[in-house]
Amino acid sequence: MSEIPANTRPLDGPAPRLKAPAGATDCHIHLYLPGFEAQPGGPRIPELATVEDYCRVQQRLSLERVVVTQPNAYQRDNSALLAALDQLGTQAARGVAAVTPDTPDSDLQVWHAKGVRGARIMNLPGGAVTHEQMFDVERRIRPLGWHLMVQFNGCNLHDYLDGLQRIEGEYIIDHIGKFMPPVPADDARVEEILRLLDRGNAWFKICAGYEASRTGGPDYADIGAIAKRVIAHAPERILWGSNWPHVGVPREQYPDDAEQLDVLLDWASPEVQRKILVDNPATLYGFE
Repeated sequence: MSEIPANTRPLDGPAPRLKAPAGATDCHIHLYLPGFEAQPGGPRIPELATVEDYCRVQQRLSLERVVVTQPNAYQRDNSALLAALDQLGTQAARGVAAVTPDTPDSDLQVWHAKGVRGARIMNLPGGAVTHEQMFDVERRIRPLGWHLMVQFNGCNLHDYLDGLQRIEGEYIIDHIGKFMPPVPADDARVEEILRLLDRGNAWFKICAGYEASRTGGPDYADIGAIAKRVIAHAPERILWGSNWPHVGVPREQYPDDAEQLDVLLDWASPEVQRKILVDNPATLYGFE
């Protein structure tokens, strides 16, 4: 077993300008714990990102709740995710796991008790479970009331649109649609996302604009135009996530965590910020 280096990412810094309301939730982070190795098919783990590390970031941002997402590095081995949820507790944390059509019902029941409430469908390189298994996975999780978290390049939306329209349960369109490269806010594919939200079972996550933006931070104007249009259209269906620890970008492009929260100052009114950070995640994830 290899020794994964400890975290060297900045965990502290100035507080964000946005004052997070009580119950604010980070709906997308990844954790890399000691003793858990990357699995074949996934990217390597350059350094750890522990519960203790994230709690420092969480305190800096004045957030109270978190959703831990299964990272590509662990592929279909959810052991680290479940260990992290044990540390965080169900009062303040939920999880999104890699579920396969063959995951035993007994495992799903155990995971539910630990706080898992979603299954990740990842249609980008390194994804452990893709749209090809999506409907079989949905059939498995529907009795538990879980949602699908679906990520794809929004520029290829029409490759996935029929499948998204056929999903019967709740699902999240991840990472601001992840348009790579960004498209204008009035693009027909953004219009399609608005129509998906109008169906009543889709959610849209504001997360990791830095991964697709060409204009860059701190405002990510190109991605921000898409985000603002979707937020204005369906504020009751929007979530926010930090995407900490930002493993998809080189260290020299590492974004400031406070800036990831502060984008909401420009993209949403204070009333809508509360919906995005508190009310909407409480509805989807069952936080009290």
